[in-house]
Amino acid sequence: MQFEQNKQLRSNARSLRKEMTKEERRLWYAFLRDLPLHFRRQQIIGNYIADFYCHSRKLVIELDGSQHFESEGLESDARRDAYLREQGLTVLRYSNADVNQRFSSVCEDILLKTGLLEP
Repeated sequence: MQFEQNKQLRSNARSLRKEMTKEERRLWYAFLRDLPLHFRRQQIIGNYIADFYCHSRKLVIELDGSQHFESEGLESDARRDAYLREQGLTVLRYSNADVNQRFSSVCEDILLKTGLLEP
């Protein structure tokens, strides 16, 4: 499935790939890139840029910093998640604190949600 892409976001997505947060770098280099599934970093989907996207599982992974827990961030994330669900995607959200303090639990949850690990 090919998604509509806001072409104006291309340079922003490219910059975000080059300047990942430390939590995005950790999840990418220590886990996602070595999975037998293909994940893309900073994938444009409509008017949004997903932190990580796996086409074969129709899965988006978002890592949330503190701004996502303020009222404006929560509202924005709700709109974004609704749009992504309308596209047939599943959205997994983890806080930066989860990645920093419970990394193995985050990885295990991703393995469960992708079907790479049996419950």
